[in-house]
Amino acid sequence: MSSLSRELVFLILQFLEEEKFKESVHRLEQESGFFFNMKYFEEKVQAGEWEEVEKYLSGFTKVDDNRYSMKIFFEIRKQKYLEALDRQDKSKAVEILVGDLKVFSTFNEELYKEITQLLTLTNFRENEQLSKYGDTKTARNIMLVELKKLIEANPLFRDKLVFPTLRSSRLRTLINQSLNWQHQLCKNPRSTPDIKTLFTDHTCNPPNGAVAPAPVTLPVAAVAKPAAYTQLGAHVPLLKRPRSPPATLGMVDYQNPDHEHLVKRLRPAQSVEEVTYPTPRHQASWSVDDLPRNVAFTLHQGSAVTSMDFHPSHPTLLLVGSSTAEITLWEVGSREKLVYKPFKTWDMASCSLQFQATFKDAISVNRVAWSPDGNYVGAAFTKHLIHLYAYSGSNDLRQHLEIDAHVGGVNDLAFAYPNKQLCILTCGEDKLIKVWDLTGRKLFNLEGHEAPVYSICPHHKENIQFIFSTAYDGKIKAWLYDNSGSKVDYDAPGHGCTTMLYSADGSRLFSCGTSKDGESFLVEWNESEGAIKRTYTGFRRKSNGVIQFDTTQNHFLAVGEDHQIKFWDMDNVNLLTQTEADGGLPNLPRLRFNKEGNLLAVSTADNGIKILATATGLRSLRTVEAPPFETLRTPIEAAAIKNGSMEKARLVEDATETKVKPWQLAEIMEPVQCRLVTLPESMDSFSKVARLLYTNSGVGILALGSNGTQKLWKWSRSEQNPNGKATASVIPQHWQPNSGLFMTNDISGVNLEDAVPCIALSKNDSYVMSAAGGKVSLFNMMTFKVMTTFMPPPPASTFLAFHPQDNNIIAIGMEDSTIHIYNVRVDEVKSKLKGHVKRISGLAFSTHLGILVSSGADAQLCVWSIDSWEKRKTVALQLPAGKAATGDTRVQFNSDQTRLLVFHETQLAVYDASKMECVRQWVPQDALSAPLSYAAYSCNSLLIYASFCDGNIGVFDADTLKLRCRIAPSAYLSQNQLTGSQAVYPLVVAAHPLEPFQFAVGLSDGTVKVVEPTELEGKWGVSPPVDNGMLNGRTASSSATSSHTPDQIQR
Repeated sequence: MSSLSRELVFLILQFLEEEKFKESVHRLEQESGFFFNMKYFEEKVQAGEWEEVEKYLSGFTKVDDNRYSMKIFFEIRKQKYLEALDRQDKSKAVEILVGDLKVFSTFNEELYKEITQLLTLTNFRENEQLSKYGDTKTARNIMLVELKKLIEANPLFRDKLVFPTLRSSRLRTLINQSLNWQHQLCKNPRSTPDIKTLFTDHTCNPPNGAVAPAPVTLPVAAVAKPAAYTQLGAHVPLLKRPRSPPATLGMVDYQNPDHEHLVKRLRPAQSVEEVTYPTPRHQASWSVDDLPRNVAFTLHQGSAVTSMDFHPSHPTLLLVGSSTAEITLWEVGSREKLVYKPFKTWDMASCSLQFQATFKDAISVNRVAWSPDGNYVGAAFTKHLIHLYAYSGSNDLRQHLEIDAHVGGVNDLAFAYPNKQLCILTCGEDKLIKVWDLTGRKLFNLEGHEAPVYSICPHHKENIQFIFSTAYDGKIKAWLYDNSGSKVDYDAPGHGCTTMLYSADGSRLFSCGTSKDGESFLVEWNESEGAIKRTYTGFRRKSNGVIQFDTTQNHFLAVGEDHQIKFWDMDNVNLLTQTEADGGLPNLPRLRFNKEGNLLAVSTADNGIKILATATGLRSLRTVEAPPFETLRTPIEAAAIKNGSMEKARLVEDATETKVKPWQLAEIMEPVQCRLVTLPESMDSFSKVARLLYTNSGVGILALGSNGTQKLWKWSRSEQNPNGKATASVIPQHWQPNSGLFMTNDISGVNLEDAVPCIALSKNDSYVMSAAGGKVSLFNMMTFKVMTTFMPPPPASTFLAFHPQDNNIIAIGMEDSTIHIYNVRVDEVKSKLKGHVKRISGLAFSTHLGILVSSGADAQLCVWSIDSWEKRKTVALQLPAGKAATGDTRVQFNSDQTRLLVFHETQLAVYDASKMECVRQWVPQDALSAPLSYAAYSCNSLLIYASFCDGNIGVFDADTLKLRCRIAPSAYLSQNQLTGSQAVYPLVVAAHPLEPFQFAVGLSDGTVKVVEPTELEGKWGVSPPVDNGMLNGRTASSSATSSHTPDQIQR
């Protein structure tokens, strides 16, 4: 369907809505698939009208379109199933299970089996994961929140969630205009035309001769509202357009055989612009205050900025590429440099000989870009290469793909979804445009430009996916995703380098560039005619480079030129306003809006980035990290911001910018500096907390005591805790089944002083296995019943780990230094691994590398293949001088499945597990000089929580092993614990699986505490500064923040 047909559908939707044809509106939304009415969808979900919910969804997506769609349909059908069970309507539940949910069994058979098992329960809430299921209304609302997130993230709903901005009664207005023009064409026009029908063209037949044509202003009522609905004909002349000439932007268009005649007749009469509208225009209330023009602060990049891009959904996350080819990720709210990636080739051997020959030449970044879903980062370099990183969290950019993409420079890079598949588009000095999939396979090679390709702009209209490209010779071409050549070929203004961008809603196309003579152009295009719709004015001088621009809020344009940022209203060719951003900008500054349009990043002449903000933008910056941000402000300035005096706030900040304090270690000394909850009925004083786990769902904590007894605490949904997840703001319930059973291990004949308790939880939280010197017991987490026991001593089990791909396979570390690979289903040890000389104290799987890493009390690390269970490598822990190889060594994989955290009482260390090389090491020192007792990655692997035998807790940056926060015992221990005869300290630390700043500690006196930052702070300190990108250096503020490479260990 063409662009005009799509717009006609929107006009009809507006008409139907205004006429109160409610059912027709939603049927057209669904049948056209152009606009997804989230409000209507919410109403139907909340009403439980599941048939209508799925029918409406079917106009936009099918179950198997993508993972988002599959999850949407699954959640809806699961809710329908649970409601049937809740009504005790088992026959209906079986019907839903077989008819609606069966389709998902091919993707996750285990999950389908679990859902099926709910039929056997009197109350499905007996299932661990459904124990917090409330009433139907609450459950629907909770599901609706998840559905909205899935729909917004689903590429198939892109551009379908926002109804275009239309003046009221737009279709009536267009019909009145058409009738007005028809009246102009009348041979004998009347001064007061009598219009009785829309089914035929209007003509006047006056009895007393012809009257000179006069413009007719028809009120909206002239097109009478019918008592009964009359369908508009499909041949209203205005709804046709002349065919575009061959060299146009339009791909599909209407044609009108009467076009030439109509143009001739209209020339002497009133112009289109002069036709009066029957309804008043309502100008949107825009003002220059909607533009980010006030300088909030400056980030010091350290090298010239060449490209920037804000994250599509995190408005303060800024990606930067520079002239020295490094990639940097900034959290502009906290002014943190989260990631720094200096340039290096990832696999020189796979690069072309041409690149290898020029590798030593200077290289820089031409373009950085986020993928539309924010999961990938692309970087195009001035020599051959593009780098693709996978992004999964705050400072986690993982190498994903390196492509030797073009001969010479890669001038531009973009992402697109042809055939619903995320692809990378590149263009370069070799005059080519290439399309790649995420594996690096080249899908299309677009040839046709006669000069190097300068930029690319992928877009789509309905189901037509296409690409605009511009070249150094000023040629603009349009391509489909095939190898059949360009579909459009015409010249850019000034015949020079130009960049094309669409407005955020995809409805308007702009280009901006500079001719070979230095003359700059900013224009809007009429896509359907391939012609320039308007040319914006306001450029002062000729440029010695190509100007850059961006669009925002579907209303504004911004250009960096003449050491300034210039702004235009899209609907006005005259310059709206401009700013020098307090000076210091280069002649042609780079610039980029965030998606909300309330922040603007601008490059500076001294290798920095200025962040300009609106009042809303400033509030968003302060929300990211209010306390550190506020500490940099004077009281006068803070008051100015609260009173809305942006200019005053900015001036005060300028005056105080040079007084910014250096980074300081955050130290939590008092209980009021954090949120804390002690779990009720914790272990008794005769039992230490030996092991501690969060449930994978994040709603509970499981503790294993040194006496072999396990306890479970759960948080429930409430007004104070609407998501029902673990939190330090609410006291959880010590949970037991109705039977009153305890989860107690078999400790008959066991000397508990010598026993090493161990525990592991299945991925679905249904089963937990544990041991305390005796047999391993497998417990049902819902009933606490022992399902089976196995592996009786000797030797005793000392560590347990489920195989990540098969819950029936368990790796069991033993007291005698062996590792047993045990199959629960057949009750058989499949392999016995030998390589250590003392008991096993840690096991960690990496499916990415296909390995199991084991650690022992012998300070050794062993690497085993999970395919053959053969030993690949043994590595000795690098102990500080004078330290003996005693005590347990433990291991945990980073979420990237490559980096490995190794901790021992003498150190924290990070290894590259692909080579088993130690890349970072930290040893106890200064305020944290006591031996380590435990350590764990945060859920996003950006932090490491480490506990010490003197009660201190350290929060480390996971990449650098630099200390960012110290939590003193006085902050979380009670007065009795601090002053008691026995020292109380954490024996074990567990990190929340979903909340990166929450952790729990199990103490030596048997208590369990959950700790979080205050809501005001929101995080544990700030990452220490990175000195020139070198991550190993000692910071000046405190030696406690030092980290060392292996050859730098010192005390």
